Amino acid sequence: MKFYNSLFAISSPAFGALFAVALALVLTVILILFDSPAPGKTLGLFFWGPWSSPWFLGNTLDGMALLLTASLGAAIAFRGGTFNLGGEGQIYLGGLASSVVLLAVQDFLQEGPLAPQGQNPSILTPALAPLLLLLAAMAAMILGGLMGGLSGLLKKRLGMNELITSFLLSSALIPLADYLIKGPWRDSSGNLLALPALPGVLVFERILPPSNLSLTFVSALLLAGAGHVFINYTCRGYQFRIAGANPRFARYGGMDYEKAWIPAMTVSGALSGLAGFFAVAGTYGRCHAGFSGGLGWSAIAVALIAGNRPLALIPAALVYAWLKSGSDSALLAAGLNLETSSLIQGAILLFVTARWVLPSFRPGGKQP
Repeated sequence: MKFYNSLFAISSPAFGALFAVALALVLTVILILFDSPAPGKTLGLFFWGPWSSPWFLGNTLDGMALLLTASLGAAIAFRGGTFNLGGEGQIYLGGLASSVVLLAVQDFLQEGPLAPQGQNPSILTPALAPLLLLLAAMAAMILGGLMGGLSGLLKKRLGMNELITSFLLSSALIPLADYLIKGPWRDSSGNLLALPALPGVLVFERILPPSNLSLTFVSALLLAGAGHVFINYTCRGYQFRIAGANPRFARYGGMDYEKAWIPAMTVSGALSGLAGFFAVAGTYGRCHAGFSGGLGWSAIAVALIAGNRPLALIPAALVYAWLKSGSDSALLAAGLNLETSSLIQGAILLFVTARWVLPSFRPGGKQP
């Protein structure tokens, strides 16, 4: 009994994160030993593959940037006393919206009244690219913010659970996006289920070629820093912290904690939409079917690992990206089964949520 109590006496966020990651790593090794036809080679690829070359390293850091942006959105929702389960759809729709904006602007500049005549160079120049990328980012954030804000509004005005509404809204719009990408908006000149590729001038510059790592990595780090400042050093951030941590105390202190619901869900959706923009304009260079690939769900796991602290999201996203990149390397090169790769990633979410559930089973049923 003393050991049982001492186990839950350690309740720091850092311990919870290390506990979850350690268990996931142990499970990974066990699965590889039993599942891989060449366990030694597979373990080497899993642990060292993501760092073995500029291509692998850059792609790992690029995945970290996407996770960091999306998980910041999930963390903001948690801090505001809400739970955004619609991140996957917000990322997907955000990426689609940004791609449509960039392609529409390209067509307008090349074929509209402002299009150059004769042999004149294109008006779509590198000097104009930052403005167009900003416009596309705003479109992605607005659409994602509307999706998240609607769930916050329904929670505040009608008492509807935001977990259900955000998930259902996302689930309803993802098939619509799939239809548009695979159907009327598909690039018929290629075999991919995707929109036309973005022109090179409208894709973020690579900083570690030939990998996908781009300036979105720097943007994601700056966003995490801005989130830290907002949560810890602003009045509204303080209201978010209190509303999410202890609504009863917030009400006792004269705060209307319900006011944080709509802004928290709106900002969360906007950041998820921005992650979709980063994926389209930074990682892939085009919007293709299923590009989000579970990023919204992984972002929730990263936010929980980090205890919803913006700066802690950085190492948490790096570790999660490493695990995913390592499992993908083992899958491609050493015959690790796809189901095993998915299970490794899902184990992180299982173990980190156990940190929140297990204390309720201690003697007395109280949190440590």
